[in-house]
Amino acid sequence: MIFGSSKPAAPNTAARRVKVGVIGVGALGQHHARIYAENPEAQLMGVYDVDASRAAGIAKKHGVAVFPTLESAVAQCEAVSVVVPTDRHREVAGLLLKHGLHLLVEKPIAATTTEAEQLVQLASEKQLILQVGHVERFNPVLGFLDSLQKPPRFIEAHRLAPYPPQREGLAPRGTEVSVVLDLMIHDLEVILHLVRSPVKTIHAVGIPVLSPSEDIANVRLLFENGCVANITASRISPEKMRKIRTFFPDCYVSLDYQEQSGEIYRKDGAAITREKIAIERGEPLANELRSFVRCVAQRGQPVVSGAHAAEALKLAVAIVHRLREGAS
Repeated sequence: MIFGSSKPAAPNTAARRVKVGVIGVGALGQHHARIYAENPEAQLMGVYDVDASRAAGIAKKHGVAVFPTLESAVAQCEAVSVVVPTDRHREVAGLLLKHGLHLLVEKPIAATTTEAEQLVQLASEKQLILQVGHVERFNPVLGFLDSLQKPPRFIEAHRLAPYPPQREGLAPRGTEVSVVLDLMIHDLEVILHLVRSPVKTIHAVGIPVLSPSEDIANVRLLFENGCVANITASRISPEKMRKIRTFFPDCYVSLDYQEQSGEIYRKDGAAITREKIAIERGEPLANELRSFVRCVAQRGQPVVSGAHAAEALKLAVAIVHRLREGAS
């Protein structure tokens, strides 16, 4: 059997295409625009960015309009991706929700748990879809873990990356927040999805190196059902790594998000057997945006809802507090 990503919404069989836009077309937002432009189920109406020349260049590439203001996007779109710095998520997403747009907000959902709860509440009141960009949930490797349909006993996750490049007049991308909120939150969301049990205790260490906040952190979580997760995130590594190792009573699964490959180890008498997992490769971000468009078309439930993303943020914030308690 070949495994793929978590099940997205069913294909959009309606004749109409969902009218979408992208708010923020920087390093990540430009790919949202590209994927929407390539998606036959979507119609990219335009893009917006505080850098007008950047917006103009992306808009020209895809033959769409530049929205001069956020409000102008409302008149032309029914759904948008919000790909702006985290500290602007509440302001931008809140405005768009109030105007009735379905949203895909990049992770983390907001800068604080209070802001996250406000966005979830607003989306609920307006009966709008609020999906959050925890893209690893759409990585094909996770399809295998979902297929096992049993809770893990121990999880080990590593997410390492080089320090982001400098930007003129701006801090390196992502460094406005701790590495826990920047990188580790991907693994926290996935682990909460897999374990499905409240966190009982948190042990955490981390330090800033090049940023005002933590650039490297290690966390050990104990869940109420007995599962233990050990998670490491770094944005000062010379190499990239995105791996998760998951232990069950009868097997051990090692998955590489980056290579989209995996192996399963099983006990066979006194020996251990190893078998490669057949995974159909795909672009996680394209899977994610396709799923969002179909949710909007069919008013379906997103794979990563605002409420679930808010829980991941709540855990990430608790970890940051524990890091800083230990450092004081």
